[in-house]
Amino acid sequence: MAATVMVRRALASLHGNRPFRLLWFSNLFFFGGVWTQTLVLGWLVYETTRSELLVAVYTAARLAPMLLGPFAGAFADRHNRVRLLTIACAWALVAVSAVAALTSLTRPPYWALVVGGLAVGLAQSPSQPARASLVLDLVGRRNLSNANALNSMAMNMTQVVGPAVGGLMISGLGAPAALWISTVWYAISLVLLLPLRGLGQVAHERSASAVQSVVSGLRAIVRNRLATAVLLVTLAANTLLWPIYQSFMPVFAQESLGLDAAGLGWLLTCGGVGGLIGSLVIAGMGDFRHKGAMFVVGTAGWGTLWALFAVSRNPVVSFVLMGAIGLMSAAFGVLQTTLLLITTEPHLHGRALGVQELAIGIMPVAALGLGALAEHFGLAATTFVAAVLLVVCLVALTVWTPQLLNAELGSSADRPAATPSDVLSG
Repeated sequence: MAATVMVRRALASLHGNRPFRLLWFSNLFFFGGVWTQTLVLGWLVYETTRSELLVAVYTAARLAPMLLGPFAGAFADRHNRVRLLTIACAWALVAVSAVAALTSLTRPPYWALVVGGLAVGLAQSPSQPARASLVLDLVGRRNLSNANALNSMAMNMTQVVGPAVGGLMISGLGAPAALWISTVWYAISLVLLLPLRGLGQVAHERSASAVQSVVSGLRAIVRNRLATAVLLVTLAANTLLWPIYQSFMPVFAQESLGLDAAGLGWLLTCGGVGGLIGSLVIAGMGDFRHKGAMFVVGTAGWGTLWALFAVSRNPVVSFVLMGAIGLMSAAFGVLQTTLLLITTEPHLHGRALGVQELAIGIMPVAALGLGALAEHFGLAATTFVAAVLLVVCLVALTVWTPQLLNAELGSSADRPAATPSDVLSG
């Protein structure tokens, strides 16, 4: 009985809110396509080059559109957010179809894979501020943590299915088939967005230029110490560890653990299962207090587990550690967005999320640096040191901003809830 109540509470934002349900399922299929093509293209790049540095260059190109984050955030504040997501999803469908067609006809050269990664990145990264701020529009502040956790669950569910399907398809039918599957997922995501046309508020006047809008938003965010602390944690995590996960898991799988493509898929699936469980737990907690403490402690635990994974040479131990890494990553992945939204004003949400995307966008540069270090010192040593540095950074940030741990950041209950979810439910 208690388990049933927990599940119902965890799925609260999906009940009676048709617009959010449609967005959630659209996200589910969108990120299913993302994870499938990420694994397939990463595998093809490493098979083609056998170079950690060239894998890092490919990842840098794929993630480079994240650097457009502040402008994407300004667009999310100034334009209809559903329309922006529809355009992004349609572009993803076209871009991945082109890469799949090329891969079906011939073994693509390295440069073509890099261009394909960049094209897919242009669909994914600039749409994130609109995607995240639309959630608050649809569910209100009171359900924000729950809705963000459900979105994280969707991402982790696709992380469970996408890599496993991608790895098995590479082994069984080849890379082109796996890429075509991701195009189908993007198509379904696009169809689910169509009924939401007309929703997605415009939160900021268009009188100022895009550059002026970005500058004014940055000034307001920098003056907000809590929001700045959250963004600095995001920056540290995406400088030190997320590039490892995004770029070098094929290297860990082949060189450290002796796994084939299917084994890599299952390794990433373990991370997805852990993240799914962690997101479900956070969703079930509802509008809890001390979100900042969970954010910091969970991220520190995530870094510690990465240090252990770096030195593991046993596949079974590594599978278990990757599951635990996914579990702890939920605190970081869910709460970084929640904290940023509840510590900034509504008219700044798109731009705050755009700055977050820019912080995530450090990954292309960081991947290049980590790739060069890994080629010289070894990937295991590089990952271990990076994980330790992340924990040190978290300690320093909490000393600088102790209110991140102590403030009652979960007190959205005393704020007026947004009304779109009541108006649009059905």
